[in-house]
Amino acid sequence: MATGGVWSSAAAADAVVVEDDRGQRVAFATTPQRIVSLLPSLTESVCALKACDRLVGVDRYSRYPESVQALPVLGGGLDPNIEAVVARKPDVVLISVSSRASQRLEALGLKVVALEPKTHADVKRVLEVLDSLLYGADAAAAQRAFAVWQTIEQGLQNAAARLPRQAGGLRVYFEVSRGPYGAGPQSFIGETLTVLGLGNVLPADLGPFPRVTPEFILRTDPDILMVSSRSMVPEFQYPGWKNMRAMQQGHVCQFDADEANVLVRPGPRMNEAAELMAQCVARWYGAAQANGAAVVAAPAQ
Repeated sequence: MATGGVWSSAAAADAVVVEDDRGQRVAFATTPQRIVSLLPSLTESVCALKACDRLVGVDRYSRYPESVQALPVLGGGLDPNIEAVVARKPDVVLISVSSRASQRLEALGLKVVALEPKTHADVKRVLEVLDSLLYGADAAAAQRAFAVWQTIEQGLQNAAARLPRQAGGLRVYFEVSRGPYGAGPQSFIGETLTVLGLGNVLPADLGPFPRVTPEFILRTDPDILMVSSRSMVPEFQYPGWKNMRAMQQGHVCQFDADEANVLVRPGPRMNEAAELMAQCVARWYGAAQANGAAVVAAPAQ
């Protein structure tokens, strides 16, 4: 994982050089005023840093904050409309590392900064890089990124504090997308579960977002399922899952599409994601208490 940074320039007070997650240094004579963002988490981060008004185009999945819905949609992050991006005359294009469009855009003379946060530490670092890109030498004094990160951290801790103590250690399977693809302990979602004091049925050696089999999840016997309406049909029609203990007991947190967009994006709304998770677990735990049921976490595997 690359680490980004910023270097001051003696030639101009507002000049800036940032290093992106490809390890490439991208130089700007002045801080960019026309920005295209092709990754929702980066769009949200730019807006959290008070620069939403500099966005001149976004990808089809950038829907928050509401103001960005009025911007031109330039395709997807992995398959942007190159001609439409060029037509917006951006000073910089923000894009994911995994997008193959970077080279095509650079060949057409556009400056590209590739950033792809995957962990909590990545989110903090990306905020700092974007802060420097947006505000140059003023970034350190303004500490916008620091303030946004403090809000995220405080929200994570607040969400953890709301969970009943007895819920600690409950083992979760978090479905990221249909496949099934799950969130492992090393992912930003897995890290949020850890902050909340919850366990993860997926082992770390499978990676951040592994594809697993329905049979594998059935064998792990999670205490709670967390799924989004984007990833699973309401009937949860994976083979054998009707026999899963969590399914039979109704210990399922099903999030709608808007909530899923909060949960699966590593950015400034991670505190809101933690709150959604905590509220779901607390509601289930409360129902179990009201029915006189004991809440017992399954032993770690």
